[in-house]
Amino acid sequence: MAEKSVKLLGFWGSPFALRVKWALKLKGIQYEYVEEDLSNKSAMLLQYNPVYKKIPVLVHEGKPLAESLVIIEYIDETWKQYPLLPEDPYERAMEPFWAKFADEKCVPTVMATFVKNGEEQEKAAHEARENLKTLESGLEGKCFFGGKGVGFADIAIGWLGCWVQIVEEIVGINLIDRESMPQLTAWFDDFLEIPIIKECMPAHDRLLEHNKNFHKVLTSSST
Repeated sequence: MAEKSVKLLGFWGSPFALRVKWALKLKGIQYEYVEEDLSNKSAMLLQYNPVYKKIPVLVHEGKPLAESLVIIEYIDETWKQYPLLPEDPYERAMEPFWAKFADEKCVPTVMATFVKNGEEQEKAAHEARENLKTLESGLEGKCFFGGKGVGFADIAIGWLGCWVQIVEEIVGINLIDRESMPQLTAWFDDFLEIPIIKECMPAHDRLLEHNKNFHKVLTSSST
């Protein structure tokens, strides 16, 4: 059934908007998508997210929510089909834990590898590898963070498999080693090949070109 009251404000190249799209798709929720020009933010975006002025923003029945992990939790609480969080209290607590770990530890060090140079870049790359190795421990022999199927942590973290590869291609530094992180690399591969996940992914070449331009802007402004 169409959910005409659901609207998502996003940007095609944003992994944080992507994870919300994945949540909506897995739940089978139809929604209106509004593409934002981040260099010329719409009045709608500024109205719905006046504090951070960022995407993604989910609008449900006229009420806006910002911050992608908050949005995913809201989606899971509001639409009960295909639960993203498990019933077991411990597992239910651990999935947001790993999602937060990825956002607070993995993403910043991968980003630092993307923008730094010389010794600072080498240090950031080392920290990124260590954090990704720690992230791998969250799988604990499971196919997915959600166990046998895709869950909250999977859709919160899965985009890193593509974006880390983009960073590696642009800066020429390996961050995910298939020998030292076999379970993490296998999970990334399997997750990103799931049809409902894959269909939402931006084209690799377009994403690579976008991030090459982003890299030029960031590195030129820091010199």
